[in-house]
Amino acid sequence: MKPILNRFHALFALTVLLGLSAQADDLSSIFTNIAPRPQAIPRRASIIFIQVDGLGYGDLSCYGQTNFQTPNLDKLAADGIRFTNYSIADTASASHAALMLGEHPAHLRQRGNTDVPLAPADTTIAQVLKNAGYHTGLIGNWDLGDENSAGAPWVKGFDEFAGYLGSSDAEDFYANYIFRYAPNSIFDETNNRFNAYIGREPLIANDHGAKNKYIPDVFANAAVNFIEVNESDAANDYRPFFLLVNYEIPNSNIEVPTDAPFSEEPWPQPEKNRAALIALIDNSVGDLRTKLKDNGMTNNVVIFFSSGSLPEKTTQIDPDFFHSNLSSGDRRVPMIVCWPERIPAGQVSGYKWSPWDFLPTAAEIGYAKTPANVDGTSVLLKMTGGRMP
Repeated sequence: MKPILNRFHALFALTVLLGLSAQADDLSSIFTNIAPRPQAIPRRASIIFIQVDGLGYGDLSCYGQTNFQTPNLDKLAADGIRFTNYSIADTASASHAALMLGEHPAHLRQRGNTDVPLAPADTTIAQVLKNAGYHTGLIGNWDLGDENSAGAPWVKGFDEFAGYLGSSDAEDFYANYIFRYAPNSIFDETNNRFNAYIGREPLIANDHGAKNKYIPDVFANAAVNFIEVNESDAANDYRPFFLLVNYEIPNSNIEVPTDAPFSEEPWPQPEKNRAALIALIDNSVGDLRTKLKDNGMTNNVVIFFSSGSLPEKTTQIDPDFFHSNLSSGDRRVPMIVCWPERIPAGQVSGYKWSPWDFLPTAAEIGYAKTPANVDGTSVLLKMTGGRMP
């Protein structure tokens, strides 16, 4: 069995895919393989959705946080539109399911489809966009079905996956493995064909309790690699991509490589760690936008940034310390959308919407057909000031 050789620059130069042994510590190669792709309509926008479970409304300085700054997310909001009335479901898995399916959580519960794997008949936004010619990737926590279920990410439309299938694993910041789905990555000499790799990719640097690879950094690097490989250019037949990145901010036991730049603050240690993790995610958004700029993709990529669940008060975390949450029962969280030259910069909108509106919005952006019987409504015209992009 041999690893497939993959492209690392614009046309035919190749590199070796991430291995299954000691090479697994070289995470720079995640998302470097090229899968067979359908022909796509040229110049449709690529779509990135960054979702942070456990991020509250007031955790970003552009939403009123004063104890620390989130400059990259503030810049994202200044370059696009900041919504002040975006509300999520009451659990992270319900928000994830609503985002994927365009269905209200109440309807999901009526058919027992929340907090369990997705059903075979469910159609996700990843499937909608993939069927329309998009290349699709998922990085981070899935939480909607394990590898043996009808809700596995690769069954539900994702061409590539690197992350975790459940929250318990996703909250281990120094896990010694990452779950990966990599199509056409293993050569089967017996059958003379390429097979998909599905399974746990070992992170040897974190074996035996070692803490050398920080998982949020792994996710951030994988996102940049995905953009590098899947640039919508002539070499990729102008194929757009859809990338979903799911970060976790646990309600307890947040680990960070360092609590800088908050080490000297007179805060409880859990709050220092939480602020440091938010700052790290803010930096990852800055790095991602830099990669888009370097690749000349700035004007043809829509970036959504939001949260999938609220922070909860525990023995370690108090959301009131940073005024992270609004009043009790208010499920509003940040929602920033940036699409230069399509969405006018500097907007603030009180339009009310929710995760189930994302599917029809993304489908309209991608000129794809929205499935029948979804609960959501496209917000595209609200973003663009009434103009079709």
